[in-house]
Amino acid sequence: MTLQVGNILEGTVVNITNFGAFVDISGKTGLVHISEVSDTYVKDIRSHLKEQDKVKVKVISIDDNGKISLSIKQANPVKKSFRPIEIDWESERRKASNLSFEDRLSKFLKESEERISDVKKNQESKRSGGYARR
Repeated sequence: MTLQVGNILEGTVVNITNFGAFVDISGKTGLVHISEVSDTYVKDIRSHLKEQDKVKVKVISIDDNGKISLSIKQANPVKKSFRPIEIDWESERRKASNLSFEDRLSKFLKESEERISDVKKNQESKRSGGYARR
């Protein structure tokens, strides 16, 4: 079978390094870079893969020198379905109507102060080059 970009094949992990894993597919070895192992951040590749693991990989590219780039995360696409959160506005209104005006005002002020302090902290850290002043 000839390897072509876009093929999805089964392979065996033959070696693991800090930057990725080498996978044997059809008698040839390709590299799965650490960024192509999972949809989430991978700090240590050894927590996701072991040598001799069977993995499904997608051929991303084959360069002129014959180097094969592979991806595990593209071979196993996860379909994420985002649905808006259902909010019961009537119950929210009922909760708010049970509070007195003074209680609602104090709640608003408290939440506003928290938001303003977060914004100020963020601005200070940007001004000081990423480090918060003490």
